[in-house]
Amino acid sequence: MESKGDEASHQPSNRIKPTSHSQFSVTSMQDASSLAIPTLLPELITEILLRLPVKSLLQFKCVSKSWLALISSQDFIKTHLSLSAKNEDYNHHKLMWRSCSNFKVCSIRSLLCGSVVEASDLEYPYKSFNIVGSANGLICLTDGAYELILWNPTISKYKKLPASRPRLKNTNIFTYGFGFDECHDDYKVLGIFGRYKNGLLEDTQVNIYSLSSDSWRSKDDFPGGLQLLQSGTFVNGKLYWATISGLNLNNGMGTRGIISVDMADENWEKVEQPSCVGEDFGLRLGVLGNYLSILCNSHSHVNLWVMKKYGVKESWAKMYTIKRPIPGKYVVTTPFCMSNKGEILVVFGSTSAIYNTKDDTIKYAEITNFGSCMKSAFYIESLVCPISHPKKQTAEDTVRMEAAKTQMNDDYVPDLGSDGPSLIGSRRSSDDSNNADRVPDLESGNPSIGSRRSSD
Repeated sequence: MESKGDEASHQPSNRIKPTSHSQFSVTSMQDASSLAIPTLLPELITEILLRLPVKSLLQFKCVSKSWLALISSQDFIKTHLSLSAKNEDYNHHKLMWRSCSNFKVCSIRSLLCGSVVEASDLEYPYKSFNIVGSANGLICLTDGAYELILWNPTISKYKKLPASRPRLKNTNIFTYGFGFDECHDDYKVLGIFGRYKNGLLEDTQVNIYSLSSDSWRSKDDFPGGLQLLQSGTFVNGKLYWATISGLNLNNGMGTRGIISVDMADENWEKVEQPSCVGEDFGLRLGVLGNYLSILCNSHSHVNLWVMKKYGVKESWAKMYTIKRPIPGKYVVTTPFCMSNKGEILVVFGSTSAIYNTKDDTIKYAEITNFGSCMKSAFYIESLVCPISHPKKQTAEDTVRMEAAKTQMNDDYVPDLGSDGPSLIGSRRSSDDSNNADRVPDLESGNPSIGSRRSSD
């Protein structure tokens, strides 16, 4: 009787026999073919990309020439911006402020959630610049005199503007405003320069910078006798300033008011103000949702007013009264915003607070690495570039956009190579073989073939 060991020795071996490389490749290709994921339609790819953060999109420009062309197109940039701005969870919104020595930034979503947030230091192009305002992801900064830059911190691009020196001699006051002219698809900076003599405002000059023309021009229809306070606040195509008329520097007396300028036709208009103006000692303009807002500071509290219909005094409504943590200690500074849960983010000097409109409570967001807060602003992460912003989308840009969509449809098939099937692969023509080791030239924004990769 044979032992079990001898019986086992006569059984067929279960070991897999070695196969040749060619046999393995054929088998892998057949298996991969049965598991292949169909190529996504260009429209679906675009929809996916439009919902990604800017940081990812900057990386995905390297995927192919067609993706570079698509993500760089003005149509894509504007649609991506629109979707980001409408995000009710503030996933793409940032709070930036000027500290003593640098700029800092943190996520609005993190602040509204009430968690501990660590502020990040922003690398910025120039020292000692202050915030003028923001629009569509672009930040306008000034040195406090005649030098200005437009900066998109998300894509780390900036543009130094031509000097804004006015013809008016011996100016001793100036202020700026920054906004977007949707009618002409243009970003504009307004500089208002004034000259005081014997304690009274003697003359004023307005200069307007256009990004599309990269030049300044003067405009002579500014209402006389008005001094604009702080930087302009941009809301729904208009810039707003708090003003003082008839100000006498010798006694500090004057009449408060609000004035606006339309970014499209550049006409000035007096804005009817709520009753709080003139009664409280401090007034700050801001934005709450899509409405012009005012925070009126008093000793024990601040009142939040909202103008629900432009230019109509009766549409001003006092929405909330927020008690101060310590009466008389803090002056509320902009910005402030409201979440989809009815919570308002308020900046009390160097302290950020979340005011709950439902139960009238305040909780404070703990921000590490905060420093101080000299001036703050909200901005949206966007692909808008201050260097290459066109006046409007050209026919060439439209053709490039359509070509990118067509190329995604024609050039990309599932990659069934040795690494298995991929979601989006590539199929090069014979002409592409010479460019297989090249990468797109991303610095110039041109989707043409750029430098050759090194052998390693």
